[in-house]
Amino acid sequence: MLLNTSRLQQALQREGIDALVATSPENVTYTSGFYAMSQWIRRGPQAYVLTPREDCGEPAIVASTGALDLIADQGVRIRDVRRYGHFSVQRDARAGDDACGRRLLELLDREDCGDPVRALIAAIEDRGLATATLGIDEGGILPQHFDALREALPKATIRRAANVFRHVRAVKTPDEIERLKRSARIAELSIESALAIARPSVTERELAHAFHQRTIVEGAMPVLGVICSGPRSAFSSGQPGERRLVPGDIIRFDVGGRFEHYRADISRCAVLGQPTPKQRQYHAAIRAGLLHAHAVIRPGLPTADVFTQVVAVVRRSGIPHYERNHVGHGIGLDGYDAPNITPGSDEVFEEGMTLSVETPYYELGWGGLQVEDTMVVTRDGVETFMQSSSELRIV
Repeated sequence: MLLNTSRLQQALQREGIDALVATSPENVTYTSGFYAMSQWIRRGPQAYVLTPREDCGEPAIVASTGALDLIADQGVRIRDVRRYGHFSVQRDARAGDDACGRRLLELLDREDCGDPVRALIAAIEDRGLATATLGIDEGGILPQHFDALREALPKATIRRAANVFRHVRAVKTPDEIERLKRSARIAELSIESALAIARPSVTERELAHAFHQRTIVEGAMPVLGVICSGPRSAFSSGQPGERRLVPGDIIRFDVGGRFEHYRADISRCAVLGQPTPKQRQYHAAIRAGLLHAHAVIRPGLPTADVFTQVVAVVRRSGIPHYERNHVGHGIGLDGYDAPNITPGSDEVFEEGMTLSVETPYYELGWGGLQVEDTMVVTRDGVETFMQSSSELRIV
């Protein structure tokens, strides 16, 4: 199960909200298991999930008619599905021969609500929530739809609630953790496949092809692929190009795919041939900061404290001028879930949070180095998801 039901219900009680409406692709998938493909691949398509307080009724999905096949095929358990919009599809006599087909036909035969707002309003009114306090995830709903919702429900109290979803999603369920572990492992295996072909004259793009091919073979989908070499390794968001490897190059990976909707974001570095003293020293320094985070993170500790400690360790360990805006973030359905490990954060670590902790260093004209591990906060500290070493690789 993806949804942390108890945490969501606690948040509703604490915030005085009678029902939450998910609108962004991550929150729709999180609250229902419904992967509304069009939402994930482009801006604009609307899908919503209404999740009331336990005493206010069952959840409901609002989806376009053209997305109903996904609900049927994915075995989504929520039974109340409100469809909207015309979508032309023909029916053969064999259309209902299996459970998925029968479910799809039943969904297609439901009343067309016309548009997503009217469908959502119908679900709200059917639960007696037209005068309730509603939390709307503002991340995915179009502004004109948000305004229309307010106008149609003048007696309701409507509040922005993306931060409520962010809070709920910060602590992962066991199912989420298993998916994240697999996602991280696939990223590690994909790095190994890229390094297996690393030699002089190989291009960054060829490394990326090897990386993404392994990601797909292992059952994930490519998302993040910063793979740069030599001086280009200092480009924090650099995309693989036609530059060819030469001896002495740093090869920096900041990478990860998506496994069953859950993200990976890990970093490793290698040097083609023997590293220089500076490459060794600087990599050892950023790794010392990462290992310090492993040692000190625990429930109840402010994330800002970890930021301060990690930066100080890197400075003492060999990069006295080291600076960062953050040294990590949560990870889950989104690449940047809560919490943020920043100097200005007021968040604290909680058991069950999953983190990507990182200590990058970028020096234009010289190169960039980065180590990043994924881990989960446990009762006593952290459990790493990584099976590969964060040491500097020599290839």
